[in-house]
Amino acid sequence: MDCGMAQDTTVPKLNFEYWLDKAIEWGQATTLESQKDVCLHLPQLQEFLHQLYETIKHLQGPTVAIQQFPLIGQLLGRLCWNPFVIGYDESQKTLMWCLCCLYSSEPQNAVELKANSWIRSLLCHLLSSSKWESNEAETSTFISALGYTSADYYCHLVKNMVISLVTELRENQCNGLNIQESISASRVNAISIFCVPLITLPDLTPLLETLLLYHGGSSKEILSSEFLEAVNEAFLKKKISLPESAVFNLWLRHLPSLEKATLHLLDQLFSIHLNSLEEVACVIKDSLLPQAASHPAIFRIVNEIFKNALMETDGTPEVMTIIRVFTQLFLQAYQNENKQYKFPLKAYFPYHHQPLVRSLVRRPFELPTTYWSQHVKHISDMLKAILEDTNISSLTDLFEIWFLVACFGEWLDIAAEQLLKAAVEPGPVLWLLAFYYCPKNENQQRTETMVEAQAVYNHLMTLFSHTDLSLKDLEAAVHRVTGVEHCCNQQLTTHLLTNFLLFSSGGHKIAQECIYNITEITDTRKEVYNLLIHTAYRFNHSGEENQRTVKLMNELLQKFTLKV
Repeated sequence: MDCGMAQDTTVPKLNFEYWLDKAIEWGQATTLESQKDVCLHLPQLQEFLHQLYETIKHLQGPTVAIQQFPLIGQLLGRLCWNPFVIGYDESQKTLMWCLCCLYSSEPQNAVELKANSWIRSLLCHLLSSSKWESNEAETSTFISALGYTSADYYCHLVKNMVISLVTELRENQCNGLNIQESISASRVNAISIFCVPLITLPDLTPLLETLLLYHGGSSKEILSSEFLEAVNEAFLKKKISLPESAVFNLWLRHLPSLEKATLHLLDQLFSIHLNSLEEVACVIKDSLLPQAASHPAIFRIVNEIFKNALMETDGTPEVMTIIRVFTQLFLQAYQNENKQYKFPLKAYFPYHHQPLVRSLVRRPFELPTTYWSQHVKHISDMLKAILEDTNISSLTDLFEIWFLVACFGEWLDIAAEQLLKAAVEPGPVLWLLAFYYCPKNENQQRTETMVEAQAVYNHLMTLFSHTDLSLKDLEAAVHRVTGVEHCCNQQLTTHLLTNFLLFSSGGHKIAQECIYNITEITDTRKEVYNLLIHTAYRFNHSGEENQRTVKLMNELLQKFTLKV
């Protein structure tokens, strides 16, 4: 603001005593004459503050600055609370930069900790209009002179400050090699701290984005952990909206935020009842985690959290469903990435057999349906060779292989369908399913599981083309489901029997009664329900033409929805 007064050029430029006396005098001023005195000195004060900032920003830290200018804290503190000073031209910006220079990024003692707290309160005050509203009477004359209403004034003040900071940071990022002009890490850290109480202000979003994308060439994190945590919290609670690139940078530079985002997604999916995988996919995609997982570091951390969640819940179908859908959405994002910048698959699965990874990553819609059986056999043969040829020294190693296969469970469902719908060699396909449902079985136990599964399969195939079936016709298969001792054998048999009811000529008539009997006796409602919603999801995306099967599946899902 131009007060229309001539500047007094006789005042020493760095005379702290002079300006501190003036700040004290202005703080006690209540008359119109005293307010005119403030206006008279504002241009000169701004020049003084600018020179002060240019001096202290090149000093070796806040301690040296305070030693050289012992009165700097008293002076800045008084000026920050003077509405005429902070409302004049760029004085507020310069005051903020001076405060940032006094902030200790790594406080060494109680004095520096206390000073940091004081600086944070001043920085927050400079952009907190709610505090200024209590001083409306003091500032109204000045704001009116600017031609603004109070609301407009505060709005423009925040916007202008944000624009100024964003410009400064972006220019520094572009000129990162210019040491003299670069912004110190402690000052960037201080900017991030003063943003904390203002995170949800819409006008602050450009500054949040710029800070999250800013690195400044430092090997250490320069943004405060409080800032990163506050931004992540606000984003997860949908109090702010940020570009994907900013969110991805947040998670890449702050592991606790990525962990919290992943756990938040799991909590969100567990706390709401979802009736279809479309709804599950929508929630997962909205979290931005599958898109962010295009970066291998994020993918591997999220995958590790999912893996731990699966173990802690003892392999619950709900968690496995989340993992499978997440993996599918990740693959979509990965395949949509610009090929020039795409990471190789080995970056995501560095410790796994790469030919097996490449086969599992192939989406079913990428292959002709006539090739599905051959592809499933190829996966089974490779997996069997890995288990036979590789020294699996612990259950952990075995679990890692099983988890890789389970993440791409779409091929497991297709394997079970192909046993009934296509002319396939059943041995390799049954072995693949036996491994999935009974991974810890040794060779002899897996052989017993295979014998059990083969007997069920043979019985079902003799009935597959029958158009008129009764529940009695399936008694042998049902007895095997309800009578087997091992849970994994039971799940495998239930999978085969459910597919038979969905895809056989006569299975539709007795499907509801048969599934109801099985799930009531064996308490496998969740397993069957998850099998049905996975099948429905794939059908919806592949355009399944068998309307009888689709209709039956929808009817079963409606009944299960009421019980699961």
